[in-house]
Amino acid sequence: MNFMSDRAFLDTNVLVYAYDRSAPRKQVRAQELLKQGLEEDSAVLSVQVLGEFFVTVTRKIRTPLSLAEAREVVDMMAVLPLVDTDRPLNRRAIEICERHQISYWDALIVAAAQRASCGKVLSEDLQSGATYDGVRIENPF
Repeated sequence: MNFMSDRAFLDTNVLVYAYDRSAPRKQVRAQELLKQGLEEDSAVLSVQVLGEFFVTVTRKIRTPLSLAEAREVVDMMAVLPLVDTDRPLNRRAIEICERHQISYWDALIVAAAQRASCGKVLSEDLQSGATYDGVRIENPF
């Protein structure tokens, strides 16, 4: 087992709330988390999260971003450490999915957090307080 650091893996919903004006309290909190992650080099993302973010903010929020705006945000966020999805990560996600009975996409988030040695995932979607193979889930909202 890898040593788990104090770094946090940010799930898609944290990034989306930072740009979704329909939930102002969550927007402020998400922006604080992003700012802290950038300033302290304490946040990690995955290519999966950036893709989900792009689709959500251009198609699924009340006031969508333009494709150009979303591309700029993705480029800006890509300065954070990124976990690529590859064959070993896919395999690990399937193992986590089977063992913990969570969705494949959530398991891929957990597997990416593990690969980056993150001790926690900040997410509104996964069960807050749960631990999956050494990675703790925290709802920051």
